[in-house]
Amino acid sequence: MLLKADISGLDFDACYRAASARDARFDGRFYTAVSTTRIYCRPICPARTPARRNVRFYRHAAAAEAAGFRPCKRCRPELSPGDPGWNVRGDLVGRALRLIDEGVVDDFGISGLAARLHITERHLHRLFTTELGAGPLAVARTKRLLLAKQLLTETALPVTDVAFAAGFGSVRQFNATMKETYGFAPSELRATAGGPRPETTETKVPLSLRLHHRRPYDPVSLLRFLAMRAIPGVEEVDDTTYTRAVPGGSVTVTVADGHLRLTASVSDTRHLARIVARSRRLFDLDADPEAVGEALSETALRPLVTARPGLRVPGAWDGFEVAVRAVVGQQISVAGARTILGRIAGRAGSDGLFPTAEQLAAADLTGLGLTGRRMTTLRVLGERVASGEIDLDGAQEPGEAVTELLAIPGIGPWTTSYIAMRALRDPDAWPGGDLGLRKAMACLNIPEEHIERWRPWRAYAAMHLWSSS
Repeated sequence: MLLKADISGLDFDACYRAASARDARFDGRFYTAVSTTRIYCRPICPARTPARRNVRFYRHAAAAEAAGFRPCKRCRPELSPGDPGWNVRGDLVGRALRLIDEGVVDDFGISGLAARLHITERHLHRLFTTELGAGPLAVARTKRLLLAKQLLTETALPVTDVAFAAGFGSVRQFNATMKETYGFAPSELRATAGGPRPETTETKVPLSLRLHHRRPYDPVSLLRFLAMRAIPGVEEVDDTTYTRAVPGGSVTVTVADGHLRLTASVSDTRHLARIVARSRRLFDLDADPEAVGEALSETALRPLVTARPGLRVPGAWDGFEVAVRAVVGQQISVAGARTILGRIAGRAGSDGLFPTAEQLAAADLTGLGLTGRRMTTLRVLGERVASGEIDLDGAQEPGEAVTELLAIPGIGPWTTSYIAMRALRDPDAWPGGDLGLRKAMACLNIPEEHIERWRPWRAYAAMHLWSSS
């Protein structure tokens, strides 16, 4: 009998049963380390299950590496989806992990990470070692190395570009760290991996990476949602692809045969880690569809869950962008909001990029179809995000961010719930009062009191209702 997908404290027996069953629901939740081989694996590794006496379990890959274990070349821990528990909790460690994915440690060090979270470095280290078994610097280093390992295995990116893409300051540092931690140099891994060979020409070739996730997965509904809201000049979406401009190039996520593939054409590979992290958030790839589906199937939403297994909540490429979308979309149609957002991007943005908070705060938005009140709301929002009073990209506690947003004239509960749902990754956010949700619930004869039964997955409940109409 398989376990329920809920391991919070790494109980040895529960982990061993999950690993023995190669239960995919636990992929990314813990890692199995084998003392005789000094290798750590994903729970789904096809290798023979080791004897209990030779096994240790770790919550994070960094903890296994800190204990002297190396990643398995067969199951490739770098391909694990993220632990969905951190999105649900939204606590300091979860927010710190999101910022590490964004490259904050690579750019500003541990002191910069702690400053973004408004805590001391000592407190941050204590939280990480307690929750994950490794400090934030070790976690950031493991993230770098595992990304580098995937790039060396799956792409033809030159080793120099791989080093910078993974956050290393020099090729020499990269080579030394790989050799010390994994026991082989980057060139040795590439030679044995059998992947694409590096190009010999000067021409930059778009790199392509597979984005792994838990099944089931419903990309059709997610792409349809994004297509209806695609900002002209910034995004293009069709039945199988999502493309958007990014600094120095563009990014495309393609869905084919149930797989997602990221293709990036960028002039500076140092942005790659951030691009991968944002793509994963936008497509909600670290979610636990089994847990969501099981909970919602026990309510009046069962027919919708059965019709769309693996439905995800679209995330945010940029938190500020989603906040602007929410403000512009107040009390107008999706198509109307899309048109105005395209005008805003054309007026205040540049090179096909959506404007930053600083750019929007300073922009003249007259003549774009916005009311005076709405323009004031957007200006104040831009000013407060630009000043750091409001952080919509992971550093701020979600409840605190919502409180700060509500203090802005023109932003109410629906707007903050939509922002919490997509930008702050709150799986229980509920855009109360939404006309589309009311209509869907009326069609299904679902009374208002049932909303409380959908906790802690009300954001997913909202997506099922929106998708039903």
